[in-house]
Order: sequence, then structure tokens, then C-alpha cells
Amino acid sequence: MPNTSLRGWGRTAPTRANVVPVRSAADLTGALAAAGPRGVIARGLGRSYGDPAQNAGGTVLDMTGLDRIHSVDAESGRVVVDAGVSLDTLMRAALPFGLWLPVLPGTRQVTVGGAIGADIHGKAHHVVGSFGNHVESLDLVTADGRAHTLTPDDELFWATVGGMGLTGVVVKAVLVLHHVETAYFRVDTEQIDNLDDLMARQSVGDEEYAETVSWFDAVTTGPHMGRGLLMRANHATLDDLPPKLRRHPLRFDAPQLLTVPDVFPPGLLNRATGRLFSEVWYRKSPTKLGAIQNITQFLHPLDIIGEWNRGYGPRGFLQYQFVVPLERGDVVRSVLEEMVRAKQVSALNVLKRFGEGNRAPLSFPKPGWTLCVDIPVGGGLGPLCDALDELVLDAGGRHYLAKESRTTPEAIRRGYPRLDEWRKVRDAADPTGVFTSDMSRRLELTS
Repeated sequence: MPNTSLRGWGRTAPTRANVVPVRSAADLTGALAAAGPRGVIARGLGRSYGDPAQNAGGTVLDMTGLDRIHSVDAESGRVVVDAGVSLDTLMRAALPFGLWLPVLPGTRQVTVGGAIGADIHGKAHHVVGSFGNHVESLDLVTADGRAHTLTPDDELFWATVGGMGLTGVVVKAVLVLHHVETAYFRVDTEQIDNLDDLMARQSVGDEEYAETVSWFDAVTTGPHMGRGLLMRANHATLDDLPPKLRRHPLRFDAPQLLTVPDVFPPGLLNRATGRLFSEVWYRKSPTKLGAIQNITQFLHPLDIIGEWNRGYGPRGFLQYQFVVPLERGDVVRSVLEEMVRAKQVSALNVLKRFGEGNRAPLSFPKPGWTLCVDIPVGGGLGPLCDALDELVLDAGGRHYLAKESRTTPEAIRRGYPRLDEWRKVRDAADPTGVFTSDMSRRLELTS
């Protein structure tokens, strides 16, 4: 597919590249051997929000053709999968064996290779860490066409985890899954009427839950600013389920009800519609303890709607996600106040607390508060984000590379103090700079 236009999930900054489908080892080695001066980058399902899976004027490897699940061991929890397998496909295959992928992000439409490259996290980070923690080994093809089986004992393993595809192409992985009795959650929801109380409540009791997240209202001002919903859950046992659900406790019921057409104009999300959405979302979930919810209800409500990003219109949107240390939770309020002052609207706002990070130099999570907001692209967004960057970086925070789409090389250097350590390992694996992307050039990640 020569000269194909590609963009991230935020629908911004499209560029054109030569897209090469990879369905075999021969496809991959041939594409690497034919790489031109603009290099190569792998792409999965395109769910990064910015440009890490784009390569203007170069080659992009479509990895979704490598989609085989080689084995599932119900006793040990080990699964062997190709890198192009989606988390949705993997969950559908694993759940009948009573196996659960411990790290699931806000969508299942992510490939295993993409999950490793971004070291994705979910709502269970305080308990299980990020995706790389559950990779027992991975097969990486480097720029010279050679395949390497890497384990957590290898520096290159950790440079690849969170390395955004810049160390090579992951083609296969061995993952270790957890055992569960059911495909359901027992969910406690608390409706809390301001940001300070929401964060105070979220700061205690997480050790009692497997999954924790909160949504808050970023439009309402005054004493109810930041009112929100704190949702915490544990995996439901058989005894937790009502009799009807006990008949098929591991059933994975996750339909897609509709696909959003690409017809919406810019400006559909504004203060009026944002206020309406926030009111409905807040009121729909009053305080309730012990509700039984399926995977989609609790973890992936947006997966019900195909191509939901089209609702932001042709200009797209920016997803701004950062983490700051736990003692700097005040930055969350400051960010919300800056957004209100700039008259920028976000309806999908996620607030979580991270646990300990792992050994990957470019892994995003570390102990702290992480906030994610979606803002439509429009006037005033650039100056707002520049101001937010300074708040985040001055507090010792950083941006998430899988969501980032517009910051500066300096911001990344400040946020990732182990960047040079990562570059040393990366450059040894790819001394001629074959693996490159629009993001890596923009942020000067590679030489």
C-alpha cells in the first residue's frame, strides 16, 4: 500500500508512508532489507493518540497480519502469541480457560506488540504494574534482520518495553495471565461532589481493590468543581453472581452496538454539550456498592462505540496525560483550573493512582497521580498545553508517549531522566537508525 495516509487515534497530523503488510518472517526481513533513508516503524491497530506509528516518507509495517495465538496453558497461565494479536482476541481466547490478562487499558483494540511498545497500564497498576511486568519473554527482530529472544534479564528487553517500537519489531511474546472464576466484576461506585473530596477518598482503601479509577466533571465550576465518580472493583467469584450469570460465568459478552459516521463538524463538544454530558454521566451512577458488571461495563464502555473518535470532528482532539508524584496531587486541581480559565472542554476525564514502576527507562508509570483529559483541537489549545507542561514538569512529572502529540524534546528529557540510558541500549541494537517514526524525529528520541 504505497503512499498511504496515516494518523493516530486523535486524528491529528496525518502523514503518508509506504505501508507493508507483514504476515511472515520473510515479509519482515524483506521490508527491513528494502528500507530507505526514512527508515521503518511497526504499526498495530493505530490506537496511540499521536504519531509514534507514523513515518512520513518512509516505511510502516502493518503487523496485524501476525495474529496467531500459538498456545494457551490453563494451569500455568502462559500464553504464546504473535505480536499482531489484539487484546480483544486474546481475552476471548483466554477467558474460557479461566485466564485474565492482568493489564487492560481503556480499550481492548490494542495489539500485543503495541502494548509492549507503549508499556500500557490499566486501572490495576497499584496491584499488578504495567504490561511489561507480565511478559516472560519476547522475540525481537532488530535492524540487521536477526531475531533475538529476550527476557527480563536483558537490557534490550527493558529498552523495548516502553520503547515505542524504536529498538526493533516485536514478533512474538510469552505472557503470564492470572486465574479468575468469572468474567465479571463486583463494583463499588461512589458519587462525590467535588475534586478535593474525590481525591481524598481515592487516596485510601485501594489495597482492598483489584481495579480503581475515577471520572470527574471538568466543566462545572464553583463548590462542585471536579465532582466525580470513584469506581473500584474486584473480580467477582462464582458466589457473587446471580443464578442467571452462574450458568456461563466466563462468557465474554462485548458487542459493538454502533459505529460513529465520519460526518460530525468541528466544535460539537463545547461548553454547552460538555456540561450536558457531564451532568448525565454524573447522575447516571449514584453511590452503589457491590454491583455486578461485565468487562465492557466497567473497563471498556467506549468499545461499545466503533470509531468514537470521529465525534470530535475533522480537526480531531488531543489527549493530554501526565503523572505527578503523589505528594503533588495539587497539580490535578491546577490543571483543571487552567482548563476552565482557558475555556477548554474535556468530557472524558480519567484520574488514577499508580503504584511502583518497572525497570524500563521509558515506561510511563511511577508512583503518583495520573490524569488524562481529551480536548478538541481548536483555538487556544497550544498555549494551554504549554502552561500545563510547566505545571507537570516543575512538579517532577512527565507525559505518556503513547498519548503525547505536541510537546517538545526538552519536556521529554526533563520527564524521563533515564533517556540517555535508553538511547545507549537502543543505539547498540540499531546503530544505523533504521527504526524511526514521526514522533521519534519530532521529540529527538533517536539520532
